[in-house]
Amino acid sequence: MNTRSLPSAAPTGTIPDFAVAPLTVAWEITRACPLRCLHCRADAQHQRDPRELTTAEGLDVIAQAAEMGARVFVITGGDALARHDVFDLLTAARDSGMHVGFSPSVTPRLTADALTHAVGAGAATVHLSLDGASPETHDGLRRVRGSFARTLTAIDAAHATGARLQVGTSVARPTVRDLPAIVPLLAGRVDLWTLFFLVPTGRAHAADLLDAAAHERVLHWLADAALPCPARTIAAPTYRRVLAQRGRPVGPAVNDGNGFAFVSHVGDVYPSGFLQMTAGNVRDAPLAHWYRDSPLFRSLRDPDRLGGKCGDCEYRRLCGGSRARAWGLTGDPLAADPTCAYEPATAA
Repeated sequence: MNTRSLPSAAPTGTIPDFAVAPLTVAWEITRACPLRCLHCRADAQHQRDPRELTTAEGLDVIAQAAEMGARVFVITGGDALARHDVFDLLTAARDSGMHVGFSPSVTPRLTADALTHAVGAGAATVHLSLDGASPETHDGLRRVRGSFARTLTAIDAAHATGARLQVGTSVARPTVRDLPAIVPLLAGRVDLWTLFFLVPTGRAHAADLLDAAAHERVLHWLADAALPCPARTIAAPTYRRVLAQRGRPVGPAVNDGNGFAFVSHVGDVYPSGFLQMTAGNVRDAPLAHWYRDSPLFRSLRDPDRLGGKCGDCEYRRLCGGSRARAWGLTGDPLAADPTCAYEPATAA
C-alpha cells in the first residue's frame, strides 16, 4: 500500500467551513501507556481506564466525524496499540472516506508487524515522535532508556510500509538545541516534520517553555532552514504570520477549536489535546453539537473575541495565537498568547 502521494495535512478535496466541521478530528482511544514522558499532555497512566469509550461508541464517533464533514481522522493515545480493537477502528475510519492518521507510542507493542497491520487496516499516515538527536535528549524527555534507538527503528519500519510518515518533535527548553541535528535524521524517510511547541498541561511545566523571543527565533530558523521535507507547527500558529511576512504560502488557519476537535478516551470533547477545557461529552450529545454550537468552540472561532494584543493584531484571522498556551498560562483561552513576540501594527 503506497499513500505517499496523499497530501500531508488532508486528503484531496475542499477545506470544510470551520463553523460547520473541523478539518481534523483526533480521538485519544486510551490513556494507557508505559512511557513516562516529562511533557505528556495526557498524564498517561499504566492501566486502561474502565470508562473508555467502547468499540461501538468509538465506531459511532468515527461515523459522526465523517458525517459532519471532517477530512482527517487521527487515532492516538496513550499507547493506541493497548486497545485490541485498534485495527478495527482504523478500518472503520478508512471506510468512512476520511484520511486516517495513526499516532502510536514507541513501546514494545510497536513492532514492524504492528505497523504493517495498521497501514493495511487503514492508516494512511503514521506519526512517530522524535524529541532529540541523541539518546541523552530523547530518552531524557521520555524517561525510558533505549527509546531513542527504538524510535529510529520504528521510523525505518514505518517508512517501509509505504504510508506517509510524520515525525513530531517537542519544542521546549530541553530539546530546542537539538533541532538542527534532528534535520539529517529525517532525510529520505520522513514526509512531514511536525514541531509541537510545548503547552503547560498534563505533565508539562511552564518552566520548560521557551520565552517569546526564543519562540520567534525558532520560527524564523524553521522558515530559513533547508529541510528534507515540509514542516508545520502545532500550538504555534504564529508560524503562519512568519510565513506571511515573508510572502510565503500559508495553509488553512487551523487552531484550537477552529478546524480541530479532540475526543478524549472517555468521550469529552476538547478544542485540542492541549486545551483541556471540555465543551461536553459524546455520550450526552453528538460531536457535531459540541463542535458547532457549544459556547467554548464558538468563541474560539471568533477572532473578534480575542483579548490583548492578539485582539489588536492584523494577523488575528490568519494566526490567532495559541489558544491552548493562552489557557495554560493565564486560564483564559481567549487571552493574548504570552509566547508571541510580535507587536501588532494596529495596536492602539
